[in-house]
Amino acid sequence: MLLIKGGRVVDPANNLDGVADVLVKRGKIEAVGPNLKSGEATVCDATGKIVAPGLIDMHAHLRQPGREDEETIRTGTRAALRGGFTTVCAMPNTEPCADTASVIQLVTALAAAEGAVSVLPIGAITKGREGKEIVEMGELVAAGAVAFSDDGTSVGAAEVMRRALEYSRMFDVPIIAHCEDGSLALGGTMHEGCSSTRMGLRGMPAAAEDVMVARDICLAELTGARLHVAHLSSAGSVELVRQAKRRGVRVTCEVTPHHLILSDCDLLFYDTNLKVNPPLRSARDRDALRDGLLDGTIDAIATDHAPHARHEKEVEFVDAPFGMIGLETALPLLVEHLVTTDVLSPTQLIEKLTTGPAAALGISAGTLSVGAVADITVIDPAVSVTIDVNAFESCSRNTPFDGVRVSAAVTDVIVDGAWLLKDGEIEG
Repeated sequence: MLLIKGGRVVDPANNLDGVADVLVKRGKIEAVGPNLKSGEATVCDATGKIVAPGLIDMHAHLRQPGREDEETIRTGTRAALRGGFTTVCAMPNTEPCADTASVIQLVTALAAAEGAVSVLPIGAITKGREGKEIVEMGELVAAGAVAFSDDGTSVGAAEVMRRALEYSRMFDVPIIAHCEDGSLALGGTMHEGCSSTRMGLRGMPAAAEDVMVARDICLAELTGARLHVAHLSSAGSVELVRQAKRRGVRVTCEVTPHHLILSDCDLLFYDTNLKVNPPLRSARDRDALRDGLLDGTIDAIATDHAPHARHEKEVEFVDAPFGMIGLETALPLLVEHLVTTDVLSPTQLIEKLTTGPAAALGISAGTLSVGAVADITVIDPAVSVTIDVNAFESCSRNTPFDGVRVSAAVTDVIVDGAWLLKDGEIEG
């Protein structure tokens, strides 16, 4: 048994926010309440800390199979553990991509053998992620896929996307859409605006995202299927999703930490670690994303953890790949920029990292309900630390936040009842 004692228990799924103890027995939540008796239990002192359900990242690139030089399931899940995530969804743009049951089974087997946290594989929408022929969805769901996405590219043909949505409805799993009109964004390296003009770089207009969000919402409305919009970045897209929800469309969406705290103005020194897709947009777009979190338009925060080898990023800005890592930095950065500045309350932030993604995926996770699997994250919200890439568990170092001071840290993580992160150190 394990008793997590004296912490501020924040469990949005059960409207809990107050000092209490959490008792774990046989891998499950046994009880939540004040002054629980420890008996023979091992005690985790959480005084002054936040005790939350294990965080869920519904959008991460673990790179295995195919690019183990960038990340592996072992290193990626250890990074997730250190960042407070107990469940991670593995995106399908691996080599080979996850478009067959055999690749899904491989990811699942590797996660069972080497993973530090739970890994839920996401299958491709189309074979080879080429946007032409839909995968055998039934086989992939049977193998363990919890959703489908061609992330990294949009499904360009509306007819293919419509059929994908129709088929996915048969299995009641979401289609996760990377919404980008390739013809509008072609050749772009950052957001189209004053900063791109000043820097002499070809821009990617917000309309490239907006038009595809609008199209996919229309198709979701037509088919009645579950649509999840990945890494929302523009004010226009937020409004499109907001209006669709009011009409009853089955649409959910996510936003990344970097789109919530940065803007295109931060690229003025050509740091390739800030080159992401969708790109960092204007301050107006960033503020609209924050508003979308507050009013419930945006359901989840997801890292879009995208590891790259050092030499891939140490090139000219136009030649660098898109993406930054985020599993180990997301929580402290979000607390620093959104909670300490009163943009979000701790409860609102934890909701977007637990119940929000769980509901979007339709999985049983992100709660401290009695009888639930004991996935728990303990956060110290008042400790000052410096982000150090050399201490990362991830294989890659492509983050712009190295050396940045933040005022929060994940101290302890329990996964399936096992206390795997103790006082910031991984056990084993």
